[in-house]
Amino acid sequence: MNIQSPRQPIGPQPWDVVRSKLDQALPFANMRGTPYYRDAVYEQFSAKEYERRYAALRDKMREHKLDCVIAAGGPSHWSFGAGMLWLTGHVEWHALACYVLVPLDGEPTMIYSMGGTHAEAVRRIVEVAIKDVRHSRNGRYAEVMVERLKELKLERARIGLMEIDPRHEDYMPVNQYNTLRAGLPDAELVFTKNFLHELLVIHSAEELDCVRKAGVLCQRAMEAMVARAKPGAKEYELRAAAGAAILEGGGDIDFLIIGSTSMANPAMIFGNPRPSGRVLQKGDIINMELAAGYRGYTAQIGSPITVGPPTDMVRKFWDEITLPGYRKIVAEIAPGKPTEAMRTASRFFRDNGVQSRPTQCHGIDLVTDNPHVSAEHVRGIGVDMVLKPGMVIMAEPNPITADGLFGIFLGHTFIVNETGHEVVDKFPLEIAVAG
Repeated sequence: MNIQSPRQPIGPQPWDVVRSKLDQALPFANMRGTPYYRDAVYEQFSAKEYERRYAALRDKMREHKLDCVIAAGGPSHWSFGAGMLWLTGHVEWHALACYVLVPLDGEPTMIYSMGGTHAEAVRRIVEVAIKDVRHSRNGRYAEVMVERLKELKLERARIGLMEIDPRHEDYMPVNQYNTLRAGLPDAELVFTKNFLHELLVIHSAEELDCVRKAGVLCQRAMEAMVARAKPGAKEYELRAAAGAAILEGGGDIDFLIIGSTSMANPAMIFGNPRPSGRVLQKGDIINMELAAGYRGYTAQIGSPITVGPPTDMVRKFWDEITLPGYRKIVAEIAPGKPTEAMRTASRFFRDNGVQSRPTQCHGIDLVTDNPHVSAEHVRGIGVDMVLKPGMVIMAEPNPITADGLFGIFLGHTFIVNETGHEVVDKFPLEIAVAG
C-alpha cells in the first residue's frame, strides 16, 4: 500500500473526491466545498465593512512601502485575535496564532490552525471576509505562507509582519520566522508596529454596535453575580455565574477577575485574577473587573457587591471617595479633550487623603490598549492623546485607603461620541447589596 507522508501537501480535495475517503488523513485534512455546517448561523460584519478594513490596511501598506502584510492573532488576552480577527471575524482558540496574508494586489489568504471539519466550519464563519482558507499542516504555517507568496510572485517582496500580541510586542514564533526567511531568501521582512491600533482606535458604526452588545453582556454578568452572591457561595461560583451569563448571550469571556474580603477586617484592594474557593460570608465585599467579548470586541465593568448591607466605613468610602472621584474622571471623556485631563482629574484621590491603583483609565480597540492613563503619566501614541468620536474608553479608578488594606474598583466602558460620551451598560452606580 502506498501511504503518503502527512507532510506531503496534496491540494484541496473537492467533496465528490473526499466523501468516500474520510478515514484517510490527507483527503480529510484538505476537504473543500463539503455540505458540512451549511445550516450554521453566524452574525457577520457586512462585506462593505470588510472592504473598508482591507482598504485601510492597504493604504497603510502603501505608506510604509510594503508589498504584503502577514497579520497574526491568537487567544492571548492582549491579542484576542489581533489583526487576524479584525480581517476575518475568526476567534482562535486552538493555536498560539493563526495568520492572514494580505498582498497589496491579489486575494488575501488565511492560514488556519486545523484542517478537515474544523477548517470547513471556519470557512463558513469567515466567508464574507475571505475566501481562501488553508490549514497549517500541523503547525507549518510559514511553509504555507511561502507557497502562497510564490503563487503571488512575491519572492522578492517587502513583507510586513504584524504583532501577535501588540501589548507585549510579540511577533510570530522564531520557527515560523526562520522558515519564512529560509523559503524567501530574497524577500525583506519588516516588523511593523501599532498598525492594528492605528486602524482600530476610531471604531466604525458596525464595530461600535459590537462594543454595545459586549456592554450588555457585562451588565448581565454583574446581575448574575449579584444573584449568586449569598453566604456559602465560593468565589469561583461567582465566576461561573458571570461566565455563563456572557456565554448564554452569545459572547466570549475575555477575563473574570473576582475576589472577596471581610468589610470588618479587609485585606483586598482589587479582585482576584484567580477566583478561589473562599466561601462568602455575611459582611463580605466583592470586588471584580469583568470583560466580555462579542465578535471580538470587548467591554469591561466592575462595581462593588456586598453580602448584606455595607458597613459605615464602606458606605462613607463609596459616597465620599469612590463615586465622586469616578465622576470627576468620567466628566473628562468628551471629544476634543486631551487624555491628560483624565489623569489630572484622578488627583482627587490623593487630594482627599487616599491613594489608588496606578491605572485610572485605558482605551479599548479590540481589548485593553492605549491610551493608558495612570496617576503618574499618560502612555500612548499620537492618535491617543486627544479623544475623538469613535474611541472607546474604560474609566476604572480603584481608590485605596491610606493604609493600603481596602479599596473599591469602579469601572464602566464608554464610547466617545460627537457631544460627549455614551456608557455601554445600564448597571446602576451604587453598591449592589446581595445575600
